[in-house]
Amino acid sequence: MEEKIQALREDAVEAAGEAGTLQAIEDVRVRFLGRRSELTRLRKGIGSLPAEERPTVGKLLTDLQGDITTALETRTVAIREEERRRAIEAERLDISLPGRRRALGGYHPITQTKIRMCEIFRGLGFEEVEGPEVETEYYNFDALNTPSHHPARDMHDTFYITDSVLLRTHTSPMQIRYMEQRQPPIRIVVPGRVYRRDADVSHSPMFHQLEGLLVDRDVRFSDLKGVLAVFAREMFGADTRVRFRPSYFPFTEPSAEVDITCIFCDGDGCRVCKRTGWIEVLGAGAVDPEVFRAVGYDPEEYTGFAFGMGIDRATMLRCRINNIRILFENDMRFLTQF
Repeated sequence: MEEKIQALREDAVEAAGEAGTLQAIEDVRVRFLGRRSELTRLRKGIGSLPAEERPTVGKLLTDLQGDITTALETRTVAIREEERRRAIEAERLDISLPGRRRALGGYHPITQTKIRMCEIFRGLGFEEVEGPEVETEYYNFDALNTPSHHPARDMHDTFYITDSVLLRTHTSPMQIRYMEQRQPPIRIVVPGRVYRRDADVSHSPMFHQLEGLLVDRDVRFSDLKGVLAVFAREMFGADTRVRFRPSYFPFTEPSAEVDITCIFCDGDGCRVCKRTGWIEVLGAGAVDPEVFRAVGYDPEEYTGFAFGMGIDRATMLRCRINNIRILFENDMRFLTQF
């Protein structure tokens, strides 16, 4: 009997050691420990043995069951460890391959232009301020010396919300709001979104503008020319020249349109500048005395100048773009160039 039990132990341990999967382990367990196994048959036969042999055989069979169970558990642990190792190996990253770079975002070209403009004017002593996009007629027109019959106040030019509330058509209203709260000297630039009923390849119903204001004693028109000349050279290149042409704006007197040498042909004349060598970039002028009176300044004591330019137009010039719509289409093929 002992030899038979020992042979059964050796067969079971060998079968467990050869099992390569968890299913194979289960098959070995059923074969050697199941209800129809040789071990179960031997247990049932203990009752037919002489009484003095039963304890010894019973102990041998219990030890056999323990040895088989231990062999099966040991092999199960080994199989599971091997399966885990294989899974890790299958999922392992090949660090010798180049990695995938995460795409980085960036500022929109219009935002880049606005930041650069504000940097230049901060270097000239100007403070950057912002104002509301929904304005009243008083701040948008009346306080800026724009009469009620002026074409800019018509419904076909301005987005009205009510009879006296509108989407601002320029950022100049913030100049009035700022002057109402402070006394000169004042040096500010006001960037922001503005709204007008324009829509073509060079105009958008919503666009971006930057306006500037300087107020102090003894401010001259030559100071305005100096500031804008420095700005043009810093913004568009050291060789950029500035030209002033007489014009009219309700809130400045005298007023001027300001041109720069064409950045596409360096002033030689091309299709973009209509063979003139110049491109219009902004409007400017000395602050009209009526604007000072609207905010309580004495025009006999203070003088100043104001200017305004389209950030979108400056972006088109910097980026060599001839259609403003592309700036608002969010085409990643275009935006990733900047």
